[in-house]
Amino acid sequence: MVQEVVTAVITAGCVGFVYLTAAMRVVKQYERGVVFRLGRQTGEPREPGLAVIVPFVDRLYKVNMQIVTLPIPAQEGITRDNVTVRVDAVVYFKVIDAASALIRVEDYKFAVSQMAQTSLRSIIGKSDLDDLLSNREKLNQGLELMIDSPAVGWGVQIDRVEIKDVSLPDTMKRSMARQAEADRDRRARIINADAEFQASKKLAEAAQQMADTPAALQLRLLQTVTAVAAEKNSTLVLPFPVELLRFLEKAQREPEPHGSLDRRVAPTAPSTPERLLEGERTSEDDRTSEGVRAPVDPGGAVTEAAPITPVRSSADAVTPDTDGSAARTRT
Repeated sequence: MVQEVVTAVITAGCVGFVYLTAAMRVVKQYERGVVFRLGRQTGEPREPGLAVIVPFVDRLYKVNMQIVTLPIPAQEGITRDNVTVRVDAVVYFKVIDAASALIRVEDYKFAVSQMAQTSLRSIIGKSDLDDLLSNREKLNQGLELMIDSPAVGWGVQIDRVEIKDVSLPDTMKRSMARQAEADRDRRARIINADAEFQASKKLAEAAQQMADTPAALQLRLLQTVTAVAAEKNSTLVLPFPVELLRFLEKAQREPEPHGSLDRRVAPTAPSTPERLLEGERTSEDDRTSEGVRAPVDPGGAVTEAAPITPVRSSADAVTPDTDGSAARTRT
C-alpha cells in the first residue's frame, strides 16, 4: 500500500514537473509575448520575465522590439530631369505594438521592405538629379513620411530612412566632371582678373607717384639692379629708355653742315635700274663735254660720229671754291 502511494506521488510529481515545464515560458528584455488561446488573442502582451501559459491550449509568440536595420535594394528610376539613376537606401524601424505586428500584417519586415522600395522609386521620379546629390536630408524626410504612414497601422514605427548611394551612368559622370572643371576654370579666371584689376590700380597709383617725383623712378631702378645683382648671375640686364633710342635715330637723320667732308655720310648704293640710268646719263654727259656731236639726219635718225679727244695737261689742279668746297679744274 505504501509502495503504491509512493509511486503515485512520484508519478504526480513527474506529471506536475512536465506540466510546469510546458507551461512556463521566458520572455527576454527586448521581447514581448503575445498569447493565443485556441487561436484567439488573450490578454495583453506578456512583459519580460517568466510567463505561464496553459500547455497544449495556449501559444506564446515572441515579438522583437529592437530597432531593425533593413537595407533597401538598389532601385533604378528616371528623375524629373530625365536622368537614369540607381539609388539604394536603408530603413531603421521598430515594433511599438506587438499584437498589431502579428495580427494586422502577415510579415511586417517584408511589408516594410516592399513599401520602402515603392516609396524610393516614387521619390526618384519626383526629384531632380541635383536634389538626389546635394539635398538628401529633405528626401530622407519625405521618404520617411511615405513609409511611416501605412506602417503605423501595422504596429511599426519608422525611426529613420537614409539614402546610401546614387549611381550615375558613365556618360553623366563625364559630363558632370567637365561641368565641374569648367566651373573651377571660370572661378580661377575671375580670381585672376580681379587680381590683375587690383594690381593695375596699384601700378597706376605708383606710376602717378613716380611721375610727380622723377627721382623715385631712378631709385626704383637701382633697387631692381641691386636685387638682380644679389643673385649669382653672370648677366645683368639694364633697362634702356626707348626715348633715348628715338633721340639718337632723329639726330642721325638730321642733315650735316655744308663743307664738312670728314663727317659726310656716304649715300646708299642705288638700285640696279637707277645705276643703269645714271650710267647712261654720265656717258652722254661725257660725250657732250668732250665735244662729241652726233649729227641728226632730217629723218630723225642719229648718225654715229667720230669722237674728238680733248687735250689735257699732265696734271690737274684743285682749287677751292668761294664757299669752301673742293673743285677740280682742267688746264
